[in-house]
Amino acid sequence: MNTDDIHSILAHEASAIMNIPVSDVYEEAIDLIVEQVNKKKGKLVTSGMGKAGQIAQNIATTFSSTGTPSVFIHPSEAQHGDLGILQENDVVLAISNSGKTREIVELITLAKSLYDDIKFIVITGDPDSLLAQKADICILTGHPDEVCSLGLTPTTSTTVMTVIGDILVVGTMKKIGFTIFEYAKRHHGGYLGEKSREGCK
Repeated sequence: MNTDDIHSILAHEASAIMNIPVSDVYEEAIDLIVEQVNKKKGKLVTSGMGKAGQIAQNIATTFSSTGTPSVFIHPSEAQHGDLGILQENDVVLAISNSGKTREIVELITLAKSLYDDIKFIVITGDPDSLLAQKADICILTGHPDEVCSLGLTPTTSTTVMTVIGDILVVGTMKKIGFTIFEYAKRHHGGYLGEKSREGCK
């Protein structure tokens, strides 16, 4: 792969990020997370299959490290008992590029059988999908073409999902006034822990 190829990939990914649809749904999603988790003491439960699931796991750990308790639930394992992690006041963040992922669609039905008023935030590329229709708040990725040479492998779509997760995390941090002192309490070890404690001096 030559430098022109690399620049082309970078340009493709950057363009996809800059073309993420921006609307009031971000503020609505952040407000819902703050209300349910930070005020009512529920938690954010993220979910997704495959590569989207890996993004969902990353989002959960980032939220938890910045003052908003969050866990990942595997949608398949949810059907074998893990659904029991859900509690009153939780909010679910479900990710599916197609909006048709069977396990995620089923997760909504199963979760609502436990708590019929549980709220769902969905990140998807298809505004007309079943998942989008079932969502309380739907955040669209812009459905970018994958940079993969086959046009199939989740590459650009997962980049965009990650960025959307970052927007939600940073927005929530600002909303709850999360400080470096609180950050330091959650990061005892490693470089970040040391750096955050230095910032507390």
